[in-house]
Amino acid sequence: MASTEQARKTRTDKGDIAGRLLDWYDAHHRELPWRTGPLALAKGVRPEPYHVWLSEIMLQQTTVEAVKPYFRKFLEKWPTITDLAEAQSEDVMKTWAGLGYYSRARNLKKCADTVAKDMGGKFPDDEAGLRALPGVGAYTAAAIAAIAFGRRAIVIDGNVERVTARLFEIRTPLPLAKAEIRVALDDLVPDERPGDFAQAMMDLGATICTPKRPRCMLCPLLDDCEAVVAGDPELLPVKAEKQPKPARHGAAFVAFSRDGSILLRTRPEKGLLGGMSEVPTSDWTARQDGDKTVESAPFPADWRRAGSITHVFTHFSLELDVFRADVFRMDAPEGHRWSPISGVHDEALPTVMKKVIESAIPGATKRRH
Repeated sequence: MASTEQARKTRTDKGDIAGRLLDWYDAHHRELPWRTGPLALAKGVRPEPYHVWLSEIMLQQTTVEAVKPYFRKFLEKWPTITDLAEAQSEDVMKTWAGLGYYSRARNLKKCADTVAKDMGGKFPDDEAGLRALPGVGAYTAAAIAAIAFGRRAIVIDGNVERVTARLFEIRTPLPLAKAEIRVALDDLVPDERPGDFAQAMMDLGATICTPKRPRCMLCPLLDDCEAVVAGDPELLPVKAEKQPKPARHGAAFVAFSRDGSILLRTRPEKGLLGGMSEVPTSDWTARQDGDKTVESAPFPADWRRAGSITHVFTHFSLELDVFRADVFRMDAPEGHRWSPISGVHDEALPTVMKKVIESAIPGATKRRH
């Protein structure tokens, strides 16, 4: 252990790890629609905090490729934080639909309202101020502070965890290793260009120091990597054994009117999929099963089974038996509404509900050109 600690101290004293990483980033950084590249920064172009914040919220639990079209769509509709604050919440939820983790969209709107109305449209420029905003946690605050405002902050996402664990051969299983990773990373974060350093670590993890088959020979930190010396970088970081997710069951009901409408309702603002649109379902939750029979249908009808779908949430999986009924238009039950099937793709439907509707009416949720 002493030799390892001494090696870390020696490397930190050299102060060249961050420099070599930044040199690599200058030459090999990813071009991303929300990113201000190093050449632009060198010319005095500063990152737009609104863009940094929006992208960081979208990137939580979501891949870069999935986020790109949503980021562009949001900027087309709401170019500034003030524009987003003036948007209708329902429109924000509809535009977010398909990106998942919908509490992010609700907090996105709340945060926009706060910044636009209480802060004159300007984001706080330090971690403490950013942490006070709706939906901004420790990681997001550090990322915005470093990238948008050039503050020295310790930014740790999954890519950074992996790079740091391998660089210092940290074998404590995650999530217990997080504190050790933070201490090790704190030795490396430079006072100059901390935002570029954070993004360089992310890019290195995404393109070189990948979970499987890392391309170590191309890594600018190859000579410093203790996991390479040990001969098993792919085994790090060590992750605690995952517990199996509970499986929940329920029923979903697709009522299709002969005038071309589908019966929908809006979920409560708080809770899972809050504020999103859905077809009627039985009362399933993350903690309990719902009825799987037509006894839970919103009204009596000739309900026919139309298959089943499975959807995996963060903490549980859900299987829904899908029933369909073709009916004449009637007054919608309380809390429900009829929506034209031709425009259902514009509804704020989460992915699980798109699966349900597709099971009963194939092609219904696809946008027609």
